Amino acid sequence: MAFNSLDHLLTALQKQPGWDQYQRYCRVHQYWHQILDPKTVIYTKPLYIQRNVLLVATSSAVWAQHLSLQRYSLLEKINAQFPTEPLVDIRFSSARWHDSQSVADTSVASSHPSDIELPNPISQTSSDELATTPQTAFQRWRELMKARSQGLPLCPQCLCPTPPGELKRWSLCMHCATRQWTTNSSYPG
Repeated sequence: MAFNSLDHLLTALQKQPGWDQYQRYCRVHQYWHQILDPKTVIYTKPLYIQRNVLLVATSSAVWAQHLSLQRYSLLEKINAQFPTEPLVDIRFSSARWHDSQSVADTSVASSHPSDIELPNPISQTSSDELATTPQTAFQRWRELMKARSQGLPLCPQCLCPTPPGELKRWSLCMHCATRQWTTNSSYPG
């Protein structure tokens, strides 16, 4: 018995009759990158086609609004390319953007100075540990913050645990740096 590569098996599966909607989505997805400006396409991700409507995730509500204003021209371009299976509309939404991102996409994004990498993930609470009162919610939050700040370097001015990125960028925590900028009226940029 000969072994087939995974790509060969996936190609054979996609050619079966039940996969026609997926094939249509793949064609539109591939063409999507051709009709949009490369600077714009990185802020969008076509998700699926349902009832001849293409749903596209955008990185922000601003991009959703901007592209919504262009949707008729985009729709014309897509329908001109695929006249036998025209779309009736394109909907843009930022609601599903984070769901659509892959691990490769998130590694490209620049990090913020306040971002910290946690050595071990903090466990999710079970249903019996859920906070029932504001006091227990606050206590749980306080413990979580204490666990996250353990091992962080201290701000030289206020001696609070500070993410290393903030110390590298401003030599202070963000709160002390902001206070310093507002009293000096000079933002370092």
